[in-house]
Amino acid sequence: MSFFKDLKNNFIFKLITNVFVIILIPFIVWMLFFDENSYLVHRKFDKEIEDLESTISFYKSKIEKDKETIKKLEDSLELERFAREKYLMKKENEDIYIIEFDTIK
Repeated sequence: MSFFKDLKNNFIFKLITNVFVIILIPFIVWMLFFDENSYLVHRKFDKEIEDLESTISFYKSKIEKDKETIKKLEDSLELERFAREKYLMKKENEDIYIIEFDTIK
């Protein structure tokens, strides 16, 4: 009998049996793991945001590189060189020979 009396006077027992704590603990567990706005979902979204931001920075650098290429292509000689190299275009009465090197040894 004294064991139960001591147990009821114990601070931890009082805390655990408190109605607010009994309601608060399942609420916290629910919000952290099971809710659609849970901590796990937020972590996944944060990871996705980081991936998208890295993609944005990649495409911004790609845009800058393309702007430089466009600026170079304003010159007619550069435009001709680009068309010959990339698209294998040629002038009339001109032959193009493609030389491929064997890199497999």
